[in-house]
Parts: sequence; C-alpha cells; structure tokens
Amino acid sequence: MRSSEQLALAFDVGTTTIAASLLNRVTGERLASAGRLNPQREFGADVVTRLAAALSSHEESQTMTRLINGELESLATELCTKAGVNVADIASMAAAGNSVIQHLLLGLPVNSLAFPPYRPLFPSGMKLRTIELGWAMDVDCRILPMPGGYVGGDLVAFLFGALTEGKTDDNPCLYLDLGTNGEIALAAGEKIFATSAAAGPAFEAGNLACGMVALPGAIDRINLDKGRPEINVIGDCSPVGICGSGAIAALAAMLEQGVVDETGRLLAPEEIPSNLANHVQERQGENIFVLYRDANRCIYLSQNDIRQIQLAKSAISAGIEVLLSHAGLNKTDLKQVILTGSFGVVLSSQDLKNIGIFSENMVKNCRFVHEGALHGVETSILAADDFASLDKLAEAIKVIPLSGTPAFEKNFFEYMNFPKQ
Repeated sequence: MRSSEQLALAFDVGTTTIAASLLNRVTGERLASAGRLNPQREFGADVVTRLAAALSSHEESQTMTRLINGELESLATELCTKAGVNVADIASMAAAGNSVIQHLLLGLPVNSLAFPPYRPLFPSGMKLRTIELGWAMDVDCRILPMPGGYVGGDLVAFLFGALTEGKTDDNPCLYLDLGTNGEIALAAGEKIFATSAAAGPAFEAGNLACGMVALPGAIDRINLDKGRPEINVIGDCSPVGICGSGAIAALAAMLEQGVVDETGRLLAPEEIPSNLANHVQERQGENIFVLYRDANRCIYLSQNDIRQIQLAKSAISAGIEVLLSHAGLNKTDLKQVILTGSFGVVLSSQDLKNIGIFSENMVKNCRFVHEGALHGVETSILAADDFASLDKLAEAIKVIPLSGTPAFEKNFFEYMNFPKQ
C-alpha cells in the first residue's frame, strides 16, 4: 500500500453526538480522535422530529444535509491537524449512523422511512466520493448498510466490531447501543434479530435541564450513600452539568435511597426521612433534586428529567422483551450483554438494574465497549475484504419493527414503573 493510501477517516454519526477518528490502515493505529455535537440538533433532539422537519420542508432537509457534511469535513481537518498530517494524504472514509441520519447525510428523501413499511432506500452499503456530498475533499467514501427501518449502519458497525473480537460461544448475546435512537440486537443461535426503540436523548442527557455531553465539567458518577451527593466530574474540574451516565447513576441512587418512588415521583422533603430531603427544592412549579451548587450555578435533576429517563428506559426494556420473545428466550437465558453508548464513562450495570432495564443475570454477564459503533467502523476499514464480511453480517440481520405493534405497546406500559427497591 502506497503511503498516500494509508490514512482513513472513521465516523459514528449519532443523533446527538459525532465521534470521529483517523486511522493508519497499514498499522491499524488510531492517530487521532475527536467528537462534536451533531449540528442537526437545531431541527430536533431526536430522529422522529428531524424526520418530520425533513418531510415538511425540502429546504430544511437540504440544510440538515449541508450541516452534517460540513461538520464531518471540519472534523476531518481537525483530526489531520491533531495527527500532524495533510488533508491531502487522506485516501478514504467510512461513516455509520441510524437510517434517518444516513439518508440526510446523503441528501436522500426520507419518505420511505416515515411511512409503512419503514424501509431505507438502500439496505446495502453505498460507495461514492466525498465531493458528491459537497466536500472540498475528494476521497472514497463508504456508507455502511442499513438492514431496515431505523436499524442503521451504526448498529451494524457495533455488531461487526464486537463479533470480530468476541467469543462465538457466548450466545445468546444481547447488544445494546443506548443512545437517542436506542438500537438493540440479539444473537440467538445462527439468527440475529434487531430493532430500534425511540428512547429520546435522555441517556445522552440531551433533553435534561442541566444535561451536557460527556466532556470536562460533566458530572459522570454520583453516590448518595452518606446522605449527601458525592460527585465525580470528568476532567477533575468544577462541574458545569451532568452527562448521561451521571444522570442514570443519580436516578438509580435516588430510587435506592427512597427519594424517588416506583412511579417516578420525586418525593417532597417531608416524605424523605434522611438528610437528602434538604436537596429537594421547588423550581418553576416542579420539584428538583440538587446535586451540586456553588456561587455560579445549580446542577440538578428535575421531575421532568426523571420522566424523560423513565420513558427512555421503558422503550429500551420493551424493545428487549420483543426481541427475546421472537427468539423464544428470557433474560435468564442470556449468556452475555454487550453495552455501548455516548453517555459518558462505563455505565454501571447495577444502575441499569436499579432503574429497571437489566435483570440480575444481565448485570452478571454485562461488559461495556467504549465507542462501540466507531470501533466497528474502524474494524470494517481495517478488514482485508473491502467490507464484504460486514455486508454479509448486515444481510443476516432480521429487523423486528416496534412501531404500532401490540407487543411493544404492552411491554412499554408494563415497564413504565421503576422496580421496587
């Protein structure tokens, strides 16, 4: 391979955040990495809202396409600067996202995703040149396959990366990408079932009152055992907000300490028998739980924040149950659970049990994969078969739609409450 063909870009284009890396294809080394917020968020925090915006206005659809491509090319420049290489040395790139994001990235109509049977315009991967996307840079571009519905290239990438490195005997295995567009896959025997649950941006703190992405200043872990919040902050600096892992940890602790009841209600101070009652206040007509306060800011979880996480966990839990039902399995049958997402640090599996997503068996068999989708894109770039094995995996995935299905709706309402602690 000539030196001019050695460098490649990998992108995981999430609904809320974008993760990117620069690779040496010969050595497999990651030369640089970077992340940013998805600029399309001004058109809505989730894919359903952006889909509606794209359907209502061709101009808004084009703007979302221009915004995301501009951000990716800007990230490419940033990565090259970090690695000390020239942009002209980049030979190729590959990108993965959910189906709506990939359609908008390519400037394609989204009508087929908005109406039954909810199918992407192209389930297989697509090859093109970045100049066709409006980039000044002109390199080979690969957009990963979309098996169907809202199950996109990001889940395919996550699966590919995990399966390439994982053990084939740890089956049945559940794969969870907890993001705004929560994607779930179940490998059972020779079959792979997959679905997508519209969890909303709560797991990434995108719609929380004090939410932020997992950057320096974000509270990412919380303990309430001593009757007061003990926080950990990314970057070991003064906190400015809370990321997804911190919000889930806070809620799990609040449930455990009796600050929030099983219906998701944040109790009034007089109902809380511990010193934690002092952290419950009222703001703009709703109760909040103060996690941190200084002269400049107050960081808290509000009653509405708790409801957002509650809806997200209910959607994910219902999606898991639908896949298990299709495979004729229960949570106790799972031999492995692989978790990824953009929520912050390694998310505690015990916290996920406390809020009602995991069972005890899932806690015992869970492992976390950092940047699962991005790692999978990198793995596909480095594979020697020009994406053939990844394409084969995508073809083997059976997509189970959730929208409007009685089983999903029944499970969604059954999982609405939190477990009794």
